[in-house]
Amino acid sequence: MIVLCAERLYTPQEEIWKPLLFIEDGFISAVSSRAQAEIPTHATVFDLGDAILTPGFVDVHMHGGAGVDVMRAVAGELRHLNKFLTTHGVTGYFPTTVAAPLDQTCQALERLADAIEAGCAGTKTGDDVQALPLGIHLEGPFLSHKRRGVHPPEYLVEPTLEIFSQLWQAARGHVRMMTIAPELPGALDVIPEAARRGVCVSIGHSDATTDAAAAGVRAGARHATHVFNAMRPLDHRDPGILGEVLTNGDITADIIADGIHLAPEIVKLFLLAKGIEHSVLITDAIAATGMPDGTYQLGPIEVEVKDGKCTKDGKLAGSVLTMDRAIRNATKFSDWSLREAVRAATFNPAQAAGLRSQGKLAVGAEANVVALDSNGEVRKTMVRGRGF
Repeated sequence: MIVLCAERLYTPQEEIWKPLLFIEDGFISAVSSRAQAEIPTHATVFDLGDAILTPGFVDVHMHGGAGVDVMRAVAGELRHLNKFLTTHGVTGYFPTTVAAPLDQTCQALERLADAIEAGCAGTKTGDDVQALPLGIHLEGPFLSHKRRGVHPPEYLVEPTLEIFSQLWQAARGHVRMMTIAPELPGALDVIPEAARRGVCVSIGHSDATTDAAAAGVRAGARHATHVFNAMRPLDHRDPGILGEVLTNGDITADIIADGIHLAPEIVKLFLLAKGIEHSVLITDAIAATGMPDGTYQLGPIEVEVKDGKCTKDGKLAGSVLTMDRAIRNATKFSDWSLREAVRAATFNPAQAAGLRSQGKLAVGAEANVVALDSNGEVRKTMVRGRGF
């Protein structure tokens, strides 16, 4: 048994002062305060002093980091990425694709499925604590040409059940999230089938009207991808997809809170509209994250990175944001507390994506734990009971 002690703990729905977190065989067995429980004499105790214990961060939209692009990476490179992610508090993530030739996409999906299955099997790779790929996010090829961002237009296709099934089979069923433009012909056939298979269908990269976006939600979409970015702009008489995303209390939505993709005032507006329960923080990080300025790959796309801004022909192309900084930015740009921002990076994305044992410090959950200081800086990260 391992017992963690600290100043505070965020479940994250609740805050516990002077907590005791009990861990056995990689899972949480009890959560209590020092006033309510005693530490067994045989337990290994880690006292984190004035730290705040939180669930491990869950990033459901990221393309890479530490020089590694998830679509091109082999196993050893992914291990390097996984270790890097833990230094920023991420314990689980969805490697995210971009539009590419279908055969290249399928090859990438097969490699990512190998990595996910190795993590599920508990494959040990030395003493390094590593974040785990928990599922795949398909961002493309079912995107709007008008709102494609930097996704190459030649690799975008209209949604069909046949192509979705081909991608699903290449990923061996590990697709957990899919971004789709609901206005595309065939989208209303693919959305319910993906939802039936347990995929969190997310509307995004879309020029949809409000009615078309609402139709996508009725068909089974329950999330929205990097809101405001690669979307029809909000108009006060013709609100479009943003009207549906910002007013529908039944769907969750995510943002890139790097201060580049969205002005701080828009981050605050989004958090006010979606609220504490439905807001999700993502990074949209690319291989350049944690690296110096230069040229990096984003799938088949060559991206220039300068002064923290990632561009392709003048268009934004992902970010170099880390999840711990996204949390700090959310508190800086809004009236949110650190606990509320942590929730948007832990419990909310896990719930949106159907990851029932992730994103929370509760009995039965995986022991994925981050120790933060009061400013939201990461001190230590534990993955499945390992790392402190």
